[in-house]
Amino acid sequence: MTSEFRTLFDSQTCTRKGLCPITDIRNKGDPLESHSLYYEQHGSGPETIIFIMGLNSSSFAWLPQVKHFARIPQYSVLVFDNRGVGNSGSPKGPYTTSGMAEDAIALLEYLQFTAPRSIHVVGLSLGGMISQELAYRIPERIISLTLGVTTAGGHIWNNLPPASLELIRWKGFDALIRMMFIKEPSRKIPMLLDLLYTSPWIDEKAVDDPKGRTNREVEFESYARRLEITRPQTLIGALSQMCAGLTHYVSAQRLRQISTSIPKVTLVTGDHDHLVSPHNTVYLKTHMEEAEVVTFKDTGHAIHYQRPREFNALLERVFKEGRERAQAIGT
Repeated sequence: MTSEFRTLFDSQTCTRKGLCPITDIRNKGDPLESHSLYYEQHGSGPETIIFIMGLNSSSFAWLPQVKHFARIPQYSVLVFDNRGVGNSGSPKGPYTTSGMAEDAIALLEYLQFTAPRSIHVVGLSLGGMISQELAYRIPERIISLTLGVTTAGGHIWNNLPPASLELIRWKGFDALIRMMFIKEPSRKIPMLLDLLYTSPWIDEKAVDDPKGRTNREVEFESYARRLEITRPQTLIGALSQMCAGLTHYVSAQRLRQISTSIPKVTLVTGDHDHLVSPHNTVYLKTHMEEAEVVTFKDTGHAIHYQRPREFNALLERVFKEGRERAQAIGT
């Protein structure tokens, strides 16, 4: 029963939500692979925005974006919990970004979002890696692709340049590992905030906060609320998602193919990202020549929360330009 699932999103904009039976759609018989994805659709416009979240985070992390775009008639906003987190199932691991992209494709087909040039894809961090695999598989359906604070991945044996090998900075990687084993929000959230945001910003007074709190206080409350209503993540889910990020790799050839087959591609990064080095965006641009690069100044990994107005405005422009380019080339 979907009524059993608590949500942070506005019920007035929600048009449908539930569990997508991924295993049934794929016709796989292995019970250990059986899982469903929890999803919510907000709005019912002709263009679909699918937001794909990063490592060990539920779809509630897209709250500023759903709140903004769900009220624009042009769009249907689709968010979901990746396998291994939130209300979605946690099949046996380890996971791969290609397998998680296949989950997203199954969800799109389940909801009948299959028309050519009808989808805007937005992915951050691990979600950006999944989005690369998704875009490689269904480029003809995509109007625009926004890859934020992410990487093409790679291993030493792929002979990639050093910048692309810095998938997760070691300080951030160590923090992520330690947080997997910390359950108390009072201990976990401060570590998370220092990892995702820049030091000056997190201690500044929050803009438009009626209580005059700092960004740290506001974000602590926000994350505490998310943890309160989100089903606790299993250790197998957390470790399996991390394996997906660490084993991710999209070759230069595939990056070029993605870039040339989608009307609008945008690469977004913060200049003070403690998790995924901005050099990875430089590497992506090297092989995605048509892509636009946008760097948010004095911004950390959680660009969509630290700069929500600017990020949402960027997406509006990207969606518009993608639509115009798709119309111009007749695809």
